[in-house]
Amino acid sequence: MPAAAQPVDTSHPTHVIGNGTPASCTSAAVVAAVAAGGIITFSCGPSPVTITMQATAKVVNTSADVVLDGGGRVTLSGGGVRRILYMDTCDPSQQWTTSHCQDQAEPRLTVQNLTFTGGNSTGRTYDGGGGGAIFDRGGQLKVINSSFVDNRCDPAGPDLGGAAIRALSQYGNLPVYVVGSTFRGGVCSNGGALSSIGVSWVILNSVMTGNKAIGWGANPASSGTPGGGSGAAIYTDGDLYTMTVDGTVIEDNTAREGGGAIFFVSNDSTGTLRLQNCTLRDNPSEGFQTAGYPGIFFHSSGHPVVTGGTIS
Repeated sequence: MPAAAQPVDTSHPTHVIGNGTPASCTSAAVVAAVAAGGIITFSCGPSPVTITMQATAKVVNTSADVVLDGGGRVTLSGGGVRRILYMDTCDPSQQWTTSHCQDQAEPRLTVQNLTFTGGNSTGRTYDGGGGGAIFDRGGQLKVINSSFVDNRCDPAGPDLGGAAIRALSQYGNLPVYVVGSTFRGGVCSNGGALSSIGVSWVILNSVMTGNKAIGWGANPASSGTPGGGSGAAIYTDGDLYTMTVDGTVIEDNTAREGGGAIFFVSNDSTGTLRLQNCTLRDNPSEGFQTAGYPGIFFHSSGHPVVTGGTIS
């Protein structure tokens, strides 16, 4: 496991949400802690607890690090009506801290040992929309040992996506790390699990199943359609970026257009896709896919680099 993909040590938290009881772990406490920044843990009692968010937790861009660690017992729910977690270094309402908001090193946002469910960003169009559970533009994002279940974003549109996570403008084109995480039941126009434009990814030892891309008309949108429907699990677009998927299972995802598992487009044909020791199985693309790579639509130079594993 590369050093950059390791979990953050949260043994000395900056903020602890709750006082040991489920009732003390509230949406307001989560919102306040995320706004304050630092290392955030939870004390909600010994049993699993679900916190239904009454407002989206938003990172303030003056924070250097924001780390949310649920200890494997905390679920954050959007209740099917709102996005759960938001960071955007180019959103003036969260403070501009540099003259180059699209490429700044901080904040660094890490979520680990958490479950996100019922996130919904439908109608949230700022910076392109998407990101039903997590929207992150700028800084650096890392996701460790977390689960994303039944999240949503807009059902149509040619280039929006990420029912679970939407990522844009990562610092220095450093990759978003997703490690040991599960994505299930996400539904969006594109990218029922993950979506990005011009962002690199390293996805390790994860599972994506039962996600759907339900838009139609692809990208650019065909005449008379709203566009979308590609990358049921993963939708990525842009120019020079990379994706490495290693030790990961992607199965039973469905795209109305292209890429039942993965939609990977590098417009200037400089991007690279690597699949190592992965199982891709039963990911129908109802519109189109790349010959020889079931469930994958790949547009760049050459072919995806596949080492070990199976694609069927």
